[in-house]
Amino acid sequence: MPDRILSAISQQTIDHRGPDFAKVGLRALDGLKSIFKTQEHVFIYPASGTGAWEAALVNTLSPGDRVLMFETGHFATLWKKLAEKLGLWAEFIEGDWRGGADPDQIEAYLTEDKAHEIKAVCVVHNETSTGSVSPIAAVRQAIDNANHPALFMVDTISGLASLDYQHDEWGVDVTVSGSQKGLMLPPGLSFNAASAKAMAANKSAKLQRSYWDWAEMVGPNKTGYFPYTPGTNLLYGLNEAIDMLHEEGLENVFSRHARHGSAARAAVRHWGLEVLCFAQGQESGVLTAVRLPEGHSADAFRASTLEHYDISLGNGLSKVADKVFRIGHLGDFNDLMLVGTLAGVEMGLKKANVPHAEGGVQAAMRLLA
Repeated sequence: MPDRILSAISQQTIDHRGPDFAKVGLRALDGLKSIFKTQEHVFIYPASGTGAWEAALVNTLSPGDRVLMFETGHFATLWKKLAEKLGLWAEFIEGDWRGGADPDQIEAYLTEDKAHEIKAVCVVHNETSTGSVSPIAAVRQAIDNANHPALFMVDTISGLASLDYQHDEWGVDVTVSGSQKGLMLPPGLSFNAASAKAMAANKSAKLQRSYWDWAEMVGPNKTGYFPYTPGTNLLYGLNEAIDMLHEEGLENVFSRHARHGSAARAAVRHWGLEVLCFAQGQESGVLTAVRLPEGHSADAFRASTLEHYDISLGNGLSKVADKVFRIGHLGDFNDLMLVGTLAGVEMGLKKANVPHAEGGVQAAMRLLA
């Protein structure tokens, strides 16, 4: 986390019902709209992204509603399990964890739903477990091509403020995100951006909700307040983060992440290892998931690299547990940090006796230069 954000968070906590807080709340609520690229409502909860998943569903759906989801990886799977626990009929289009959601498959599935029983389509934008990105605008087009009225919900918890995201332009009804990735904050804030169609669905949705109810938020939010205690100091940090993103320029932020993703993949391929995301053009600028050769434990490699070089690499999750490791390159991250990270990985590969070709760091440096 940048020092500017840590410094902002460390300010004295103020009365969240007092007159000074309105400026903090309004600045955060209005500023987030520029990051989501929306003119619609954005709601802020003191919660992790999982809370925002639940809020998206309970505010718009009713018990037994059918929900179509795409199996892009571990986090798509967790969202499906959450939907099922809420009493929804969640259906997966199976995926191989090697790419993003397939708009053609979604269109075909919706076209078969003549009775329009499917009430929502839920897709993960940036799948953190695999390093793959779903083409959100193309999924919106697929829903339109099928002439289907389902709500369109997107999880961009790890994509927001790292990859281009356009809530309004792409026709998303509910966007889910969180503070702990591209916004460069600690965990603790989660967000829902809601379209007019989603707000209308909120009025007839029958799933039980209290804490997560958008309707409770709308009135207080108009004047910068919240119906219950907000994460005051995290809101200080959020406002600083939004300022930093605009100072750099969102397009520059997106370009920086794309460049770092390309450089990381150049190193991985030079090493002779396999990038988990196989779908060309859907590789993430947020992180790179790397498959180790058969017979080599990714977790043992990670443990050795942490012990010898003090670098913490992401683990493989569920279906790819102990098969992959993940290199994060998002948020407050620059070229030199990436080169240092890749150097730690390359030294770690050698220390753990993982077969590879030396020179991956130089391959990344050539691309960055």
